[in-house]
Amino acid sequence: QVQLVESGGGLAQPGGSLRLSCTASGSILSIRAVDWSRQAPGKQRELVASITSSDSTNYADSVKGRFTISRENAKNTVYLQMNSLKPEDTAVYYCNANLWLRSGATVSSWGQGTQVTVSS
Repeated sequence: QVQLVESGGGLAQPGGSLRLSCTASGSILSIRAVDWSRQAPGKQRELVASITSSDSTNYADSVKGRFTISRENAKNTVYLQMNSLKPEDTAVYYCNANLWLRSGATVSSWGQGTQVTVSS
């Protein structure tokens, strides 16, 4: 069984920072790739940042220069460092990971989401 858990969301002031974590547990060998996406009320889900198995990264224009995605393989964790936060960053943030399982198979898994609210 595989579990993906996001954490680190909360309330931040405009200009502030938060770091989100996406941790995989269970019968996994490693995280291959991760997408962070977000969904604000009444809006479509937006892909925010991605990291591949070779650590190539990609960002939405709306967060480029402010957000950084990174991984810590020993902890099976991928982070999303969010700096210079803006009220428009308010959303539920989700991670979607492609995982190597101990069985040799790969599987895609979603976390439950973590709320980020940027407000003064």
